Parts: sequence; structure tokens; C-alpha cells
Amino acid sequence: MDFCHQHNLVDPKSALAERSFGIRVTLPEGDTMRKILGDNWERLHWYPSERERDQAFEAMATRHGYYRDSDTPTQVLEKIAR
Repeated sequence: MDFCHQHNLVDPKSALAERSFGIRVTLPEGDTMRKILGDNWERLHWYPSERERDQAFEAMATRHGYYRDSDTPTQVLEKIAR
């Protein structure tokens, strides 16, 4: 499979690797973004190892520098496995 964009979430060298460890991203109850995305919105990110998943989880849970001081991100992160 060819990958033509550097920004793809999947590294071409590991594209076909089995991915059993994941992170589920959802929105908390009452979040105003649910009006746009819907009550059942979720995003799943899968990783080949628990270590890679845990590293990604920590990075996702960190408040990014591009938020304004008044911004409060409300995503809910959950570690999952299949």
C-alpha cells in the first residue's frame, strides 16, 4: 500500500502491523461539541504495543501549547484493548 502524505497517522513501515491496544476519545456528557458531532461521536486510535499506546495517551492527555489560556479541552481519553 502506498502512502503519499507525510501527515498520515500510520507510519508506512508499520502499516500492516497488528494493533491490539487503543485509545478511545469521546466527549463528556453535556459538552457543547456534542451538538455538532453528535452524542455518539468517538475516535479510536490503535497501536501495535501497549508501550506505544501509553506514550500516545500521555501525549494526548497533555494540554497543548496552542490552546488559549481561556480554552479548556474536554475530551475523555480511555485506554482499551482488543
